[in-house]
Amino acid sequence: MSSLLTLGIPKGRLAAATVGLFKKAGWQISISSRSYFPGVDDSEMSCKLIRPQEMGKYVERATIDAGIAGRDWVRENDSDVVEVCEMVYSKVSRRPARWVLVVNGDSRVQGPEDLHGATISTELVGFTKRYFAERNIPVNVEFSWGATEAKVVDGLCDAIVEVTETGSTIKANGLRIVCELMESVPVLIANKASWADPWKREKIEQIATLLKASLAAEGMVGLKMNAPADKVEAITALLPSLKNPTVSHLYKSDWLSVESVMSEKDVRRLVPELLKLGAEGIIEYPLNKII
Repeated sequence: MSSLLTLGIPKGRLAAATVGLFKKAGWQISISSRSYFPGVDDSEMSCKLIRPQEMGKYVERATIDAGIAGRDWVRENDSDVVEVCEMVYSKVSRRPARWVLVVNGDSRVQGPEDLHGATISTELVGFTKRYFAERNIPVNVEFSWGATEAKVVDGLCDAIVEVTETGSTIKANGLRIVCELMESVPVLIANKASWADPWKREKIEQIATLLKASLAAEGMVGLKMNAPADKVEAITALLPSLKNPTVSHLYKSDWLSVESVMSEKDVRRLVPELLKLGAEGIIEYPLNKII
């Protein structure tokens, strides 16, 4: 295999978040509205812009070596690929997407088995068919082009399989969740032959490591300050950290430098307390990666 890795970037709502994540990880990816081939500042990589719904099948076919897509669409296509790692984008949502079985609020259906012979509308046709077939429940599954919730409200089908995070929109439309069929988050997937190639696997693992490090750094900051020697114990006791705060002596001084990593939300609570304890020169700085 050649020393070039082809990576699929998800088109749509994940595109901007993916490009931003790669930037924090150390790669500059540029997407043009006129091209399906984003630029990347890495001579060992090339990128293609692909709909998440199709990413799994293109990775399986080795049209691309690896890509990012929702686990739901990988399973919808029943793609035979390697799932390298999860990529939970906080800038999109910290909640996993949930595919749920939904009926009208006044329906007598209490479980999937009550839908024997029913018509179900969904975008996730392949997965839904396999779900009911595995349970020996005969149903008719129809593809929905959108407005899926309205179909069950209008009586065009008996139930739907729809994606949600909180379920609030489903409840607002007078519908009821019967059960959850699948939970999904974005995943980095790889073609099996590419994963078996030592060079490509090392490159994919490098990308995975740095992307996960960038995700781990989201919402985290570094905090650095100067502290009088007699207050260091009290100050370090306040500070959350990955392990322990770093403490070092200032040159020709009885003051010390204290540095720690913490949630950005903790800073607003800690700064007033640190000032009361005599800390000075407090600096907050962003983090790109935590490895």
